Amino acid sequence: LTDCRRHTREHVELRMARTAGELEEEDELTDLPATAATFQDDEPSRSDLPYNPKGLPLGWDGKPIPYWLYKLHGLNVKYNCEICGDQKYMGPRAFQRHFQEWKHANGMRKLGIPNTSHFGYVTRMEDAINLWEKLKKDKALEVFQAQYEEEYEDTQGNVVDKKTYELLAKQGLL
Repeated sequence: LTDCRRHTREHVELRMARTAGELEEEDELTDLPATAATFQDDEPSRSDLPYNPKGLPLGWDGKPIPYWLYKLHGLNVKYNCEICGDQKYMGPRAFQRHFQEWKHANGMRKLGIPNTSHFGYVTRMEDAINLWEKLKKDKALEVFQAQYEEEYEDTQGNVVDKKTYELLAKQGLL
């Protein structure tokens, strides 16, 4: 039994020290069926996946990030954007960044609304449409109306609007 263990240990150490090319050559020499080799390469086994019971995002090393870091960055909070097709964003940073991305801009364009800063944290279609209608009404009120906003000055230096000036001129008080 000890000989079998020693032989197995040596075999494992040799395989771990080989490069990917050497391993492929050995597989070809042992005449493994091609389907079994590709199946092993395409689908990772359960032992290759790191232990991740909470479903944390993976870091640069392929391991789950620490839970405290997950909470610190606010990745436990999920934001939903109806305009982007009910896309979910993990954390406030990704949520804020998505307003400048093409997916959100394209969704706004489909609604017939420009993607301006007015629509900063608007994620529901109904809210965006209502805000756009309100902005259009406010813009229409800001249009220059000559009848009410045009001013005239009489001979004494008094400034009055156009309507009042015309009434005073008709009465001959100017």
